[in-house]
Amino acid sequence: MRFNFLYKMILVAYVLIASSCVAIAQKEQPDFKVKGFHLDLRIQVMTPDALKAFADELAGFGMNTLVMEYEATYPFEKHATIANEYSYSREEVKDFVSYCNSIGIEVIPLQQSLGHLEYILRNPRYSDLKEDRQDISQVCPMKIEESKQLFTELFTDMAEMHDSDYMHIGGDETRLLGHCPLCQKRVEEVGTSKLFVDYMSMITQIVVDLGKKPVMWADIILKHPEAAQELPKETIFVDWNYGWKINHFGDIPALQEKGFSFWGSPAIRSHPDNWYVTDWKTHFKNQRDFIPYSRNAGYEGMVMTSWSTSGVYGFTWDVGYSVVDMVQLRNTYPLTGFRILIASYAEALKTKDTINTEKFIENYSKTRFGLSIKDTERFVAFLNSSPELIVNGKPKESESIGEMIKYFGNIRDELIKVDVKDNVEEFAHFKLMADLRMHYLNFKQVEATYNSVDYTSDQAPKLLKQLDGLIAEAKDLNTRFYKLNAGFLYDAELNDQNALRLQQVEVLHDRLSKLKYD
Repeated sequence: MRFNFLYKMILVAYVLIASSCVAIAQKEQPDFKVKGFHLDLRIQVMTPDALKAFADELAGFGMNTLVMEYEATYPFEKHATIANEYSYSREEVKDFVSYCNSIGIEVIPLQQSLGHLEYILRNPRYSDLKEDRQDISQVCPMKIEESKQLFTELFTDMAEMHDSDYMHIGGDETRLLGHCPLCQKRVEEVGTSKLFVDYMSMITQIVVDLGKKPVMWADIILKHPEAAQELPKETIFVDWNYGWKINHFGDIPALQEKGFSFWGSPAIRSHPDNWYVTDWKTHFKNQRDFIPYSRNAGYEGMVMTSWSTSGVYGFTWDVGYSVVDMVQLRNTYPLTGFRILIASYAEALKTKDTINTEKFIENYSKTRFGLSIKDTERFVAFLNSSPELIVNGKPKESESIGEMIKYFGNIRDELIKVDVKDNVEEFAHFKLMADLRMHYLNFKQVEATYNSVDYTSDQAPKLLKQLDGLIAEAKDLNTRFYKLNAGFLYDAELNDQNALRLQQVEVLHDRLSKLKYD
């Protein structure tokens, strides 16, 4: 009996000690309250069915939040002018939010409120709000009353359609602060921070009055923090860091000391990623390093961004700088090709220490694709390949475009040999990415010859023949791109993406063809 009593006491003590150790570990390594993903719908607009399937996958990965940057795809009732050709219906938005709620995903709407507003300011209805008539990315922060009416109506509409406790108000990359005469004068009087904070205080108050907590990108307030304390303490700042040094934009602990909360935000698609290159190494390293840092720094949430474009546009103008059309300046490969980074992100969220990205990739290759050791090495070589682009007709690091073609050509040839046992379609995206890059490099080689000081008109027939081959090859690439992304993006948008990707080749072909060589 005494032995049993002692045994029970020892067991109780062990349980108490173990529980204390767990509690201490959890205190040292707290879990994120918000485990989120950001969907950029500025271009590459996902179909309603694709949105639901993606939400299912996120829920399966253990995520609980989805930040929707609708831009012109949101169907505002009082401001229907804003909607573009790919906009959702109100019924589709309601249905999607309801579906997400049913699977444990909270949907936070993101409505830009100062910068990145080309999609609104392109319309004459809102042109009086512009900070500049040519750079139409930003509203003038001195026009507070005019903007207040617009954004009160926009945020009220979104609040009615989304039951999240949060609303994301954007606020990043407002590069025109202090640009117009009104703003220049204000900056001279009170400084850039006060100009920014006075305007954003109006925006945040709209959200607070709607019973929501405002969420704001942190870059501008970190660069200009002097008046930060005037923002509502409910404001949550999002530290977006895509692989840079800590405190890239400014002193985050100083704002935390003022009582503000932070979320972290890495990226799986960002600069310099585009159709032809993805900086896989940086994105894996970004997750490995930034997520543990954010946990230790007391960030309450983590939201992975995934940018389909840079948010910078080129314009076709009419008289008086009236916008005829606008087109994005950078496109990335669709989200369909990035499941491995989403899975890695989910694993990094679960890992209380630091994810071993090398082991994760090896395990993913084996369990997801059924790859052999040799084929895994081929895949890893592709992921580790240099993300170098051609800038002003020349490589920045390589000796020549020819060297780039030789280097990546070997990697592409080896990737094609990979024998994929499972999830063949998912791996097909990597093979298509590799072929798109080779197509890009081969075109850049032709373009470099055309722009060479040694170029003469008698070389045109040879270049035309090479371009004919590239155009024929592009038809196959376009077909593969369409098939792999059908149902994920709208058909019309897939056709647009294919046409944009080939535009450079066709423009040069037309220029040479006009010379009518035999």
